Amino acid sequence: MSFLNMSRHKLLLYLTLFFFSLQPSIAQEKKNSPVTIVIPSSAHVRIIFGAEKLKQALTKAGYQATITQGTRASGNQQIVVGLWSDNTVKQVASAYALTAVKDTIKEGFSIQKDAQKPLLIAGTDPSGALYGCLELASQLTETGKLPEKISLTDKPEMVLRGTCVGVQKPIYLPGRDVYEYPYTPETFPWLYDKALWIRYLDMMVENRYNSLYLWNGHPFASLVRLKDYPYAVEVDDATFKKNEEMFRFLTEEADKRGIWVIQMFYNIIVSKPFAEHHHIKTQDRNRPIVPLIADYTRKSIAAFVEKYPNVGLLIALGEAMEGVGQDDVDWFTKTIIPGVKDGLKALGKTTEPPIVLRAHDTDAPRVMKAALPLYKNLYTEAKFNGEALTTYTPRGKWAELHRTLSNIGTVQIENVHILANLEPFRYGSADFIQKSVQAMHSVYGANGLHLYPQASYWDWPYTADKTSPRLLQLDRDWIWYKTWGRYAWKSGRNRPAEVAYWGNQLAEKYGLSLDKGKDVLEAYEQTGEISPKLLRRYGITDGNRQTLTLGMLMTQLINPFRYGLLTLLYESEAPEGEMIIDYAEKDWKNEKHIGETPIQIANEVVEHGKKAVEAIDKAAGAVTQHKDEFARLRNDVYCQDAMANFYAQKARAALAVLRYKYSNDVRDLDKALPLLESSVNHYADLVKLTKDTYLYANSMQTKQRKIPMRGIDATYKTWEEMLPVYQKELTRFKHTIDSLKSTTTAIAKAPVLLKPALVTIQSPQVETYTLEKEQRVFTDTSATISDVAPELKNLKGLKLAKANMQSERTSLTFTATEPVKLLVGFFTEKNPKYLPTPELETDASANDYGQSEIKISNAILVNGLPPVNIHTYSFKAGKHTLNLGKGACLLLGFMDGNQEITPFDAGLAGNKKNIDWLFE
Repeated sequence: MSFLNMSRHKLLLYLTLFFFSLQPSIAQEKKNSPVTIVIPSSAHVRIIFGAEKLKQALTKAGYQATITQGTRASGNQQIVVGLWSDNTVKQVASAYALTAVKDTIKEGFSIQKDAQKPLLIAGTDPSGALYGCLELASQLTETGKLPEKISLTDKPEMVLRGTCVGVQKPIYLPGRDVYEYPYTPETFPWLYDKALWIRYLDMMVENRYNSLYLWNGHPFASLVRLKDYPYAVEVDDATFKKNEEMFRFLTEEADKRGIWVIQMFYNIIVSKPFAEHHHIKTQDRNRPIVPLIADYTRKSIAAFVEKYPNVGLLIALGEAMEGVGQDDVDWFTKTIIPGVKDGLKALGKTTEPPIVLRAHDTDAPRVMKAALPLYKNLYTEAKFNGEALTTYTPRGKWAELHRTLSNIGTVQIENVHILANLEPFRYGSADFIQKSVQAMHSVYGANGLHLYPQASYWDWPYTADKTSPRLLQLDRDWIWYKTWGRYAWKSGRNRPAEVAYWGNQLAEKYGLSLDKGKDVLEAYEQTGEISPKLLRRYGITDGNRQTLTLGMLMTQLINPFRYGLLTLLYESEAPEGEMIIDYAEKDWKNEKHIGETPIQIANEVVEHGKKAVEAIDKAAGAVTQHKDEFARLRNDVYCQDAMANFYAQKARAALAVLRYKYSNDVRDLDKALPLLESSVNHYADLVKLTKDTYLYANSMQTKQRKIPMRGIDATYKTWEEMLPVYQKELTRFKHTIDSLKSTTTAIAKAPVLLKPALVTIQSPQVETYTLEKEQRVFTDTSATISDVAPELKNLKGLKLAKANMQSERTSLTFTATEPVKLLVGFFTEKNPKYLPTPELETDASANDYGQSEIKISNAILVNGLPPVNIHTYSFKAGKHTLNLGKGACLLLGFMDGNQEITPFDAGLAGNKKNIDWLFE
């Protein structure tokens, strides 16, 4: 039968069957298509690596791929890879009438293909050629075939795009202090796992990260030997060889992928054997720079640079040495930079390895001004939102610091640090992250990213999930690394297209349709607003001394200054708005509210939680793969919904309680009670959701953690441990309300007098004074006490010269025959004239003596000086030397070390009445 005699329907059917009968042969033809990847004869290792990745993608797609070096390009089945300056690239570029791109930005690339011409991948440098190969491989994987025509040019926005691995632990090692973790297989078995490193480095290059930061307090004693200090090495010979081999392996594999390894260290820390040999501490923030330690550090750096000249250094000047002062400048310019130069001289090289100056607890602009004439290859780095993720609208003093660093002329790197408010739950809000990277450019003027793990930084490589085997952060938090990497490369991407992109990513992950993938993205983005909003409106600090997901005490909400409130959190790392205490006062005075308010946030986070649950539930029934991981993600959404409701109800209760502060009307407390009960119920739900799914809430399980509860010896790290605390708080509140209703007249509470303790002071020679009105507090000024808390009346202060305290570090040596506490009064004004208050945000040693918490607020008034808050330093029986920094303070005497002070506000600075007693 001829085609002319066929009906139209039969003709279409015949043609369709004929077409499908050809498919196997077409597929076979494609599968057998030979493709040659041509690279230069002396190709860089990154170009070779990129060509291998491209070959793998071609083979997976069904092509017969081979790699040749130095071959002349011909034919349309060739892919030419190289630099614009390579002869083979020039030949193909000429066929396309292309010349080397004028824009020679590092890591840029072009991909060109027309019919009957070789496909061209040309990079401005080896990393650019590598990224071009990866881009083509990605498109090949997505479409299943090579493009017949393409014209693509791309380049990164950020110069440095890095991730961080902490070579540290959740707890201290026996006999050691914070940050002191030698590189050993026993402490860090994962550090020697080459397969794991390959997987991690492959993740990095896939997401176009080009820098890897290794964080450790003092790595040199694990990696180099010093001729003058042979006893300083912290590891045995076998381990030392393993460390050398692993570091060489890591740096070589990283270099193949265009990744620069950067070793971080703190100042001033020395190795434990070095410290023991010289009878000094491994670290002491308040000791002066001495020649011995300076020489040891300089020679350690020199040996490291000589051994690993292609590894960068990240310097944390502050925290382990006294911050913000001439010492910082001197240490950087007279010890660190000379050490690097010594190492280069020993190598006979002049090319300076990069040095990154961390702007933490130091005056980085001042240090950079002194350093740039001595060393050119410098970068700066500062925390984006402190040790949390709170806002993409940074402002205030913190923004000014970042802009100042950016304007120096070197590259300013933004450090997304610790994420104490996000852990342990999953985070993948592409919208929040994209806006954050845009703010890094537009608000801060920065051009680099240094990204911490999303959760469990101190417990790398594992997550907090209660699974067997344990999950790896590398696997669980894939979307965290992918989002930051995507926007560090290019931040100004079209939002609707991004929703489609991430919807597709999640659809592929869980075997969903695009619509369902977008539902998962919606859940991520709704929960992505909860923790940032809660911390920036209710929190005490942006640091990891607070674990947001464990909740907060009522006293922390109604009296945050008692807990060392970090005002920078509200002034710079949040939109303009009000704290709970501000809102309550304005509400009582009928004043207009400003900006983001606590009630607004309570309403918003509840709505975010509700929408997130709805979105994740929409997708749940359609999941076809990775079902266990989806179940964990879904549980996280439920956890964050419960947390949002807990905080919202507790914040509303706090506002009702604070109204009582002004009204003295018990009915305000009656309004707070059901809200607090509801809050505890939501927390009980959170306990149920986490009890069998999480090992802990926070990966830092040391004495540095303070909020909501002090986490000494890995306690108060789970929600189950915290629930009785909140239940007790509720019970106490109910009892207090009943007592207020049954008592018609208030009974004045007698002050609890502090018991003095006798000590023998060896140095300096001091005279004492009684803590009462009109007593002089310094030997060289006429300043006298104008008011003092009655609890102090039995103690005797130590009178020192104010001028000496401001020009030299204060040191006190004494002997006690029993446990004692030294009361130190800190002036509340932040000023270089006054000794800085112990703050764990900037000083990891700020609680070594239990001194980080304010014990008595507004305890003393001194004529002409700011109000004084009292902290206590605890000592066992024996001889002690306490080194304080520079700045005036009051040494208010010694008390019985066994007597506890329940923190309170003495109210001498005009503060309104304290109502913490409602809950304690």
